Amino acid sequence: MATYRMVVAYDGTPFHGFARQPEVDTVQGTVEAAMAKVLGTPIVTSAAGRTDAGVHALGQVMSFNTDVEVDPDNLMVRLNSMCGPAIAILAAGRAPAGFDARFSAVARTYEYGLFTRSVADPFARHTTWHFPHPLDRELMGKAAAALLGEHAFDSFGRVEEGKNPVRRVESIEVEHDGDLTTIRITANSFIQQMVRSIVGTLVQVGTGKIHPDEMDRILHARNRAQAGPVAPPHGLFLVSVEYPEELV
Repeated sequence: MATYRMVVAYDGTPFHGFARQPEVDTVQGTVEAAMAKVLGTPIVTSAAGRTDAGVHALGQVMSFNTDVEVDPDNLMVRLNSMCGPAIAILAAGRAPAGFDARFSAVARTYEYGLFTRSVADPFARHTTWHFPHPLDRELMGKAAAALLGEHAFDSFGRVEEGKNPVRRVESIEVEHDGDLTTIRITANSFIQQMVRSIVGTLVQVGTGKIHPDEMDRILHARNRAQAGPVAPPHGLFLVSVEYPEELV
């Protein structure tokens, strides 16, 4: 049994999220169906992030185990032919024994894009949230600092009953380039809708609706109703995933 991994980019617009679901188009379902045709056997993949409907990826990682002999270069070419243009396999190759795209990951980085010009950019409508209001990036950065470290993030996402809401946020950066504001967040992992909930709350800080000093109170309230709204999915990208050196 050999282990393989792939780095995958996709436009999440036409899909009902990443994770396979019956009778609807998903990224994982599309890739697995194509792999079954190429390799002649059903393949079950693991992935670093189960992105929601409309969310994109630049560096999703998928892994799988199989007894079938695989030529990674040929697999990549054939999958790109079958799954493109919305899905692109950027790299494919053997992985060390025991590697799992989800459980071996030690950090994930997401970016969220906000387009703040008064007039929308039609070419960015699927990849940024058009928010035609000025944002105070300095206040947003101050508020974001309160989220660094290890905390229970119940206020910023959905947590299944009995699941641990504690996550470790390593960095949050708020950058701007002209009309584009980018919020970049790296953490060991994320609860559902965590990034989008943080973005929605930071936007309220940036417009003066929430004072940055309130972020610590919101975080420790562990109450979703205390934070801001969930930002739309189409501005979010899974950018990269980190693994221990011995598994790279």
